[in-house]
Amino acid sequence: MFSPRKLVQKFSPNSRPLPLAPRWIPASARSVASSFQSANASLGRIGALEVRLARSAKEVKKAQRLRYQVFYEEMSAIADAQTQAMRRDADPFDAFCDHLLVIDHDSLKRNKLGRLKPEIVGTYRLLRQDVADRHGGFYTSGEFNIQALVDANPDKRFLELGRSCVLKPYRNKKTVELLWHGIWSYVLQHKIDVMLGCASIEGTNPDMMADQLAFLHHNARAPEAWRVRAVDDRYVEMNRLQADALNPKQALRALPPLVKGYLRLGAYIGDGAVVDHQFGTTDVLIIMPVSDLNARYVNYYGADASRYSS
Repeated sequence: MFSPRKLVQKFSPNSRPLPLAPRWIPASARSVASSFQSANASLGRIGALEVRLARSAKEVKKAQRLRYQVFYEEMSAIADAQTQAMRRDADPFDAFCDHLLVIDHDSLKRNKLGRLKPEIVGTYRLLRQDVADRHGGFYTSGEFNIQALVDANPDKRFLELGRSCVLKPYRNKKTVELLWHGIWSYVLQHKIDVMLGCASIEGTNPDMMADQLAFLHHNARAPEAWRVRAVDDRYVEMNRLQADALNPKQALRALPPLVKGYLRLGAYIGDGAVVDHQFGTTDVLIIMPVSDLNARYVNYYGADASRYSS
């Protein structure tokens, strides 16, 4: 069986396998929290684009408006009356999550008071285990039995990633790199051991994406120690085609860029998928133990998250 990162290297077009360093992270990298003590600290910058956490309820609302624009107006999510009236994608988890933002300081928008403010062009929602424990658990628990994995690893700190979206003109390497630089900085700051969350494939008919689901099942399914199963009443079988019936290149090409990005980082895939009719997607679970991350990416962003530090 290919490891997740190797299967992407093997089947990605025009890619040359790069030598990988051993899968380890220097101990010093886990003690850099002092670099980001301030909640207002920038987590990275490339030119006019900056990544940092939301600093106010107003900025969270702007992130929710961005999510609405992407999920409901551009994609096929179904809005209820309240969501349509607010024109914001919001749920109770937003109140206690951290919201990672990419901000374009060259794109200024007028707020309701007529003041020019930099535009928020990308966002990720981050939920740490200690925060989730105080507020009823992780969002992902509605789809996957992740509590069993958390309970089996009491010495590890978990972080849930979710609600990822980027404004269409900014869906490029620079914006994605800044988002991941921000996540890596956050992981180091809070000494996170495991990242997890749902990744979505557009569409609600698993038979129409049988090759993608089967490809992930055969090539990236988590080892037993990290395997998490979809909840029983929502479980969708991913093993829909035999491995020898797959066209690996074609299946990989069809996967969403975010899923391929997770695989490059070294992510594992959970057992079973879940159809989310509200958002018009089929979700798979991503599990990323920090100690197993692709060392090439760790080295790229810097063991101390210094590559794009401002």
